[in-house]
Amino acid sequence: MLGQLHDVDLQLLRLFVSVVECGGFSAAQGELGLSQSSISQQMAKLETRLGYRLCSRGKGGFSVTPKGEQLLIAARTLFESIETFRHQSNGVAGRLIGEVRLGISEAVDQSVLQRVAEAIRRFRERDESVRIEVISAMPGEMERLLLRQRLDLAIGYFSQVQSAFDYHELFSETQHLYCAAGHPLFTDDAPSDAALAACDRVDHPYRFLRSDEPFQGKVCSARSEQVEGTLAFILSGKHVGYLPDHYARGLQDKGLLRPVREGELSFDVAFHLARHRAQVPGDAQKAFEEDLLAAFNPL
Repeated sequence: MLGQLHDVDLQLLRLFVSVVECGGFSAAQGELGLSQSSISQQMAKLETRLGYRLCSRGKGGFSVTPKGEQLLIAARTLFESIETFRHQSNGVAGRLIGEVRLGISEAVDQSVLQRVAEAIRRFRERDESVRIEVISAMPGEMERLLLRQRLDLAIGYFSQVQSAFDYHELFSETQHLYCAAGHPLFTDDAPSDAALAACDRVDHPYRFLRSDEPFQGKVCSARSEQVEGTLAFILSGKHVGYLPDHYARGLQDKGLLRPVREGELSFDVAFHLARHRAQVPGDAQKAFEEDLLAAFNPL
């Protein structure tokens, strides 16, 4: 009786299956590359290991015993399972598996989303079985998630002072100072410094971004962390504030918004791909980062 299966047992079982499929010991010689006596010895060894006869040879020819028939079915099932396992294990060897978590700043341009979509397309064409999660968040929240290693990668405008992060610049975004219909500056083609100083601006909570803003008005009774909130303040006609040009362009074309001293009071914001350098990326994260960088390379 077989206890644990060893390589030699598998070899003997394969020999048995071949003998049966060939129809006898002599017929199996060419298939197995063994002499008839060697095949007979091997079969006897297998029968000894099992404790029962598998086949009979005599004047009536070669035949398989009832127990041999049962073993034949079991052996074929075993070899099919081994082959399935071999294919599956080889497939896993080169396949990307796991999860990739990507954060993206809110209100980014459509072209940015198209580049992210291109990266996803590239990644999905790999041999992979990966769950991709994309979340939209403010830069401060994404930094917190990166620090907690709850994000693998993040695209946004960051302070770049986090020594724990690696940064790779992807693109830049232009921000203009805007006012809306009903604001005193809306009809003023060249507002004076005094007129600007009297404006009530929308405060942005990110000091690293605010420090780059050319307009640093002291009157400030509005504060918004998100672009949508800033827009609402500006559209009231009572405040001025900075918005991405791509975000405000449609309302500007409709005559609802107007940039103030365009160019002079505008500035560019660099967007980076950030990741936690202490977080060792898996193969899936590495591959997705490569695809992101390749997709943004033309920008």
